[in-house]
Amino acid sequence: MNVRKFLLLCLTLAGGSAMAQSVRQVDICVYGGSSAGVIAAYTAKKMNKTVLLIEPGRRLGGLTSGGLGYTDIGNKYAISGISRDFYRRIGKHYGKFEQWIFEPSVAEATFKQYIREGNVEVLYQHRITAAKKEQGKVTEITLEHSNGASPRHSIIRAKMYIDASYEGDLLAKAGVSYTVGREANAQYGETYNGVQLMHKHQFPDGIDPYKIPGKPESGLVWGISPAKLAETGSGDKKVQAYNFRICLTNKPENMIPITRPADYDSTRYELLARLMAHKAPGDLWGFLKFDLMPNGKTDINNNGAFSTDMIGMNYEYPEADYATREQIFKKHELYTKGLLYFIGHDPRMPEHLRKQMLKWGYPKDEYKEFGNWSPQMYVREARRMVGAYVMTQDNCVGKEVVKDGVGMAAYTMDSHNTQRLVVNGMVKNEGDVQIGGFGPYPISYRSIIPKPEDCENMFVPVCLSASHIAYGSIRMEPVFMVLGQSSAVAASMAIDKKQRVQDVDIAALQQELKTRPLATNATAEILVDNDDAGNVEVKGNWKKESKGAYGPSAYVAEKDGVQSIRFKPTVLRDGTYRIYSYVPKYGNMAPKTHITINDGKTSKQVSFEASAVRVQGQTSGEWVELGTAQLKKGANAYVEISNEGADGTVVADAILFVPQGK
Repeated sequence: MNVRKFLLLCLTLAGGSAMAQSVRQVDICVYGGSSAGVIAAYTAKKMNKTVLLIEPGRRLGGLTSGGLGYTDIGNKYAISGISRDFYRRIGKHYGKFEQWIFEPSVAEATFKQYIREGNVEVLYQHRITAAKKEQGKVTEITLEHSNGASPRHSIIRAKMYIDASYEGDLLAKAGVSYTVGREANAQYGETYNGVQLMHKHQFPDGIDPYKIPGKPESGLVWGISPAKLAETGSGDKKVQAYNFRICLTNKPENMIPITRPADYDSTRYELLARLMAHKAPGDLWGFLKFDLMPNGKTDINNNGAFSTDMIGMNYEYPEADYATREQIFKKHELYTKGLLYFIGHDPRMPEHLRKQMLKWGYPKDEYKEFGNWSPQMYVREARRMVGAYVMTQDNCVGKEVVKDGVGMAAYTMDSHNTQRLVVNGMVKNEGDVQIGGFGPYPISYRSIIPKPEDCENMFVPVCLSASHIAYGSIRMEPVFMVLGQSSAVAASMAIDKKQRVQDVDIAALQQELKTRPLATNATAEILVDNDDAGNVEVKGNWKKESKGAYGPSAYVAEKDGVQSIRFKPTVLRDGTYRIYSYVPKYGNMAPKTHITINDGKTSKQVSFEASAVRVQGQTSGEWVELGTAQLKKGANAYVEISNEGADGTVVADAILFVPQGK
């Protein structure tokens, strides 16, 4: 070969190599287009950083746009910043102040709104295959097309990385410590971790586990594990069940009938048939959590002993390769579609339930590019980082309160069932835990960053560092969004100061999140909660109630003399503020509550009707608009709630001042 041909060959090979690999450099790389990922990427752009959001699939928003429209909140007080703004934007779509119940398409459109407003670049259908780390920092990650269309790979180099995936794939590729499954109670001094055989979502006694009832030699009914029940509180690597949050509609003009799916096998639903023979419920709500969405749609979740959870079929998923995960996803999809078909068509189902089921179908206007089925399986829990701090049951119940909080959680310690076993000759579910009764609590900054020896430039707002049972309380979509924002702000601060994530000034981060809750210079809302002692003046004999309260508690007054509470905002900017009172729903509420609004100079009297409080979803109250006021910086303004002249219970919980013209 002559020199000229040799040089041409080298150039051709070099060009081919360049075509096969593209290299990108950004300040912050966000992996995972979940709700947390979208908010993190948007926040980072608002912090004037270059950003790339990588989504392995084709849809943004994760579970929030994937069917979970009946939002798991716990306590609205815990939801702050851009996460709260998300639900305000949803509210605007439906003509309300806030909305926590919504259609999947509305959620997706809202996430796309953030992407447009932030001018965020999104790389779809790319998934991580490798991560390179030098001197404690991830220097680059390698991506491949997830659609199999091309062998071309991409390399992304960034100063900071945020793993916002449900699976924790980036943290795993980077060699960050993690765990899968349930810790033994003894590991962190807990009581609700590990193996738990409890009573909710449980089979009644007497349901036979064998294919031929009474004959163990006939084998177990589909879905029952031959494993033995381990000691209560013992740890294992098993994972709580996954399912789909199902969007159906009862509007005939928008309905696609539920048909027999591929690979349908009615024996998978034998246990449901046996439950129906034992005691059939009056309606579908007896074994499906059938929550209603706007426009005749649903968010159906698991309910009862046998429902949409595919118990015990996901153990491989957290650490599986992509092909295996796709198989697990498909099995869950076919199981769920088969369940819906079984309910509507199998003669073993009571006729009244079959008739009810046939009134529902898949909505034509949801998931149109995915065959009208959600592309997001409910991955309740996969990998969990073992980071600089591990959140545990003690954090949930308030026995241990961190000082470096960058978000709050408030939901019940919630684990779905993990196994379906034979116990004393009967079929039983194991793993369901639902323990609540505690107020909002802070989530440590150290729980969203790795240990310094693992990595110095990564944040993990979704697969964060928590024990299994604490994660069950934290793992709610609004909280993921809060932690996504906190991660992006902290990442930006670390870049500006050329720091490790472990060295970020927590007080400065907390102040930034408080003063710039929307990651802009817009005037922040002013929230005055009844538990903010320095901003609340109490007169009379008010009782504190925790149930249904916004934040830790609410004040409640009966007809026992004149009692009043003044909520005094700290006004930092002049402006017009729209004022709201949070009103939990209590029995014997006064038909009308009288309120005084004082702007620092003059007072006006307003009131609201008890009938204005309409409980929405899982919350027990809502914001009721009181009107507007012109407030001056430093003015001694206040809103006073009194029981004077009230015929019934008066509630004083929280007052919100929302700046207008932001």
